[in-house]
Amino acid sequence: MKQKFDTVTSTCVPLPLENVDTDQIIPARFLKATDKAGFGDNLFRDWRYNKDGSPREDFVLNDPKYGGCILVAGKNFGSGSSREHAAWAIAGYGFRVVVSSFFADIHKNNELNNFVLPVVVSEAFLAELFDSIASSPKTLVTVDLPSQTVTNRATGRSERFEINGYKKHCLMNGLDDIDYLLQNKDKIEAWEQLNR
Repeated sequence: MKQKFDTVTSTCVPLPLENVDTDQIIPARFLKATDKAGFGDNLFRDWRYNKDGSPREDFVLNDPKYGGCILVAGKNFGSGSSREHAAWAIAGYGFRVVVSSFFADIHKNNELNNFVLPVVVSEAFLAELFDSIASSPKTLVTVDLPSQTVTNRATGRSERFEINGYKKHCLMNGLDDIDYLLQNKDKIEAWEQLNR
């Protein structure tokens, strides 16, 4: 869904596991679909549900204490295969932001292409976030894309994050790559005329 991104303040869902790969985010058996609809229902499917389809009480997405549109994940999130379906599932569930100390590059780009903001923070800041959320599931985090900062409202500490300028522009304006090209159609055509 193309939603403009500016500033988000939300409670968080903590997933303090390292090396979460794309098969854990969305198992391979769900990759036959070519439509993004319904993928959020199967986010972390094998961790979230028992074999009989009943919810696993010990998994964070099934814990009513936690909610919000920010997922706070351990180091090396989105490793493994390059399936874009993993980003579809994250966006489909309703997450707007994923915070981690390291993302697999392809997955990071897939998130950006699906209007989910991957925020890279230091390991110390990530550990502090997990501590704050564990102390109080009502902990709020503010992600400010224009200033490229993430703030733990429980401690008042902020960190700056990096983002490609083009992707920042697209997120802030709700544009995918095709929208961006169409928006610049006149400039492209003028350039083509000059360079014939």
